[in-house]
Amino acid sequence: MNKTKIIATIGPATFNREILKDLINNGVDAFRINMSYFNLDFCTQIIDMINEINTTLKTYTAIILDIKGPTVKVGHILKGKAILKQNDKIRIFMNPILGDCTKFSVDYPNLINEITLNTTIGIDNRVELQVLDKGEDYLLCKVLKEGIIEENKTVNLPNIKLSRSFLNEQDKEVIRFASQKNVDFLALSYVSSSEDVLEVNDLLINLGNDHLQIISKIENNYALEDIDNIIKVSDGIIIDRKDLSIEVPIEKIPSIQKKIIAKCHAKGIVSIIATDLLSANNASDYPIRAEVSDIANAILDSADAIMLSDETTIGTNPVATLKLLEKIIKTAEEDIDYEYMLEQSIKTEKRDLTGSLAYSVAGCALRLNCKAIFTPTIRGYTAKKISRFRPLCPIIAPSPDINTTKSLALNFGVYPILIDDLNSLDAIIEKSKKIAQDVLLLKEKDSIIITGGYPFKKVKNTNFMKIEEI
Repeated sequence: MNKTKIIATIGPATFNREILKDLINNGVDAFRINMSYFNLDFCTQIIDMINEINTTLKTYTAIILDIKGPTVKVGHILKGKAILKQNDKIRIFMNPILGDCTKFSVDYPNLINEITLNTTIGIDNRVELQVLDKGEDYLLCKVLKEGIIEENKTVNLPNIKLSRSFLNEQDKEVIRFASQKNVDFLALSYVSSSEDVLEVNDLLINLGNDHLQIISKIENNYALEDIDNIIKVSDGIIIDRKDLSIEVPIEKIPSIQKKIIAKCHAKGIVSIIATDLLSANNASDYPIRAEVSDIANAILDSADAIMLSDETTIGTNPVATLKLLEKIIKTAEEDIDYEYMLEQSIKTEKRDLTGSLAYSVAGCALRLNCKAIFTPTIRGYTAKKISRFRPLCPIIAPSPDINTTKSLALNFGVYPILIDDLNSLDAIIEKSKKIAQDVLLLKEKDSIIITGGYPFKKVKNTNFMKIEEI
């Protein structure tokens, strides 16, 4: 069992029942649906298909909806794409037109008023344009870096904060849809401050939804400046290095990544590393040495999850790529200094009963070479606490609540299992032993730790720890 979780982004390469089933069987913990590319009807098909597969396989793969956020997108282009040559002139129109190699439109009419002359803008991190002049309803630009532009791709605006609210009506509709479909996570694109996150949280409160967890994507300088406050109000962070590198010197990205992972770990929220971890467009889908080292270093730094993007949306063989990633993760996890992680974690842990007991559980599991930790849970709080201490063995989290089960999909080392009910302690102990033997293939005399709050459903804190032999 790998402890580092894997997120796969759905796209043309993976919108297929059998491929989704293969991905789940080979280690995907959550699927991400990027709402920049799907409408709600198509999204409903994907969600229903994943839920049906989960029911068939008796798995609990979570669903992440990635909302568009305050981005600027390229409008329709003839044949879907156009080639821009260096030093060519191109017009960017504020009203919809059919684009080509000489012109295209954007979906934010006020851009002409918010951008200044000589500003450099990018298209999907591929093409760079310089603003030379402004017409009545267009920007005249020069191509600084040639390449291909495609419709619906992001227009990168380094260090420009758009003067519009974080959520537009389309995003609000997506969030209401996510709540209705009982999606598990919302990924917020282009967060600039904690206020953006709180705007989404307020909407969820109004919808009466306490299940949807919020993951903030860090993609610009403004987010970096307010990172501590963003972490405080988020359930997780995605470090999107592809877009971040547009606004930040690329040589600073590794240090920024390390610092954000450390901050997330200190606060006990999930950290996710995104984009370019594997080559998507080569014939073998085989990573180069630098990419393998990149994955391993993210794991050694204590990232909770790795997110595949192009690899599973347009990659030539997403299942083979996933299997390779699983091997890389497994090998990297063998080099984690679990004792060091344990001692580092306690330095920033709140002095409460659950945190203290979680530390003791992780420490005992390490010293006694326990094969598993079982933490029966109603809301997943104890399992998340133990995950933060990075125990050597897997954390099995039986819960009678399917929402709790899926909410634990991204936490390092946690393996949620849906059970009928939490009854007596004796029944839970016997159930834990059976799961250990059936799922983990443990042998006689192997030790497991069982921990939680007892009586179940009545206490809010973890208050017991019991060591059992198989």
